[in-house]
Amino acid sequence: MKYHAISKQLFVKNRKKFMAQMQPKSIAVFNSNDIYPISADSTMAFEQHRDIFYLSGADQEETILLLFPDALDKKHREILFVRETNEHIAVWEGAKLTKEQASEVSGIETIYWLTDFDRIFFDLMTEADTIYFNTNEHYRQAVITQTREDRFIEKCKKDFPAHRWAKSNPILQQIRGVKEPEEIALMQQACDITEKGFRRILEFTKPGVWEYEMEAEFLHEFVKNRSKGFAYTPIIASGNNANVLHYIENNQQLKDGDLILMDLAAEYANYSSDLTRTIPANGKYNARQRAVYDAVLRVKNEATQLLVPGTIWAEYHKEVGKIMTSELLGLGLLDKADVQNENKDWPAYKKYFMHGTSHHIGLDTHDYGELKTPMKANMVFTVEPGIYIPDEGFGVRLEDDVVIQEKGEPFNLMQNIPIEAEEIEELMNQ
Repeated sequence: MKYHAISKQLFVKNRKKFMAQMQPKSIAVFNSNDIYPISADSTMAFEQHRDIFYLSGADQEETILLLFPDALDKKHREILFVRETNEHIAVWEGAKLTKEQASEVSGIETIYWLTDFDRIFFDLMTEADTIYFNTNEHYRQAVITQTREDRFIEKCKKDFPAHRWAKSNPILQQIRGVKEPEEIALMQQACDITEKGFRRILEFTKPGVWEYEMEAEFLHEFVKNRSKGFAYTPIIASGNNANVLHYIENNQQLKDGDLILMDLAAEYANYSSDLTRTIPANGKYNARQRAVYDAVLRVKNEATQLLVPGTIWAEYHKEVGKIMTSELLGLGLLDKADVQNENKDWPAYKKYFMHGTSHHIGLDTHDYGELKTPMKANMVFTVEPGIYIPDEGFGVRLEDDVVIQEKGEPFNLMQNIPIEAEEIEELMNQ
């Protein structure tokens, strides 16, 4: 891995939090992701399942974590199964974790080869009444591929029909949403790498440059600083492309007078950052662009102040809608009649700001975390309002990542990344 080693104490703490909520005489199993094929002998780059990484730090394919707090043999209360390595694998694929290395990474004392799993799992299931399945219940999930977890669940239900089933996801939603200090430090590193990429691009951008050339500049800086690359598919949208919310073609040439909306950020150690900035191709916002830009920035700053312990996510978005409505009235994009006659299920402001303002961020860009209960300290959220005006040929979105504090306003992990229009213009015209 490119990233520096993470203290195993993080994963020890995470497992303790999970096991504290397990039912008596229950087992929880977590599988690594598959390596997905492209065609012929080509495969996609491996990405570890975030849940097994969160609980073990194991960043390797064909890995299984088993948790059984009530196991009769103490050594079987935490077990990590890893792929057995050999000289042939080491030559062709690179060294895999030894048992000793797997223990050092995870803080788990009992390590077995993966080939031992079926035998040991059967024996432990004779002591257990319940098994926790790791289903994907994220509110935005739309996965149709059968995963390694899916295959395990299917087989387990067939082999152990008399056991009770439980879900690991509600526990993970609760504990993954509140970040440990070590996690916030890793996310800060991701944000700091993103800052380096953004400062690089401010020097590079000018009319005539292509969106994909900007993408290449970001990627160079990210990988140079120990990131695998982008935390999610990058959006570099010049001109009217900014009004396509998930524009990812990045194949147009910048024109004089364009604004470029860039929604992209680095990952570090599997932790995401999530940045959006909107900059002028020629280094200067015109009067109308500046007015819209400043309105979006005011919405972002006011919305950020609302992210405090006790806030309810759905109510927060309603309040942000009121702030945005006021700004759109000031810009002349809405009038009082639009607001008075609006559909309460689709308020007038949604014509120009049709997406949400904030989501959890962490190991996933749209991370696990409770949304129907009050916000807690050390949850990390994005703040990303935007105004999109196809009739005027541009859109503006601004986004930072912030950590909710016990008291006071959130801590901005991206506070050092330029966002004020004057600073961006100054840096672009040096």
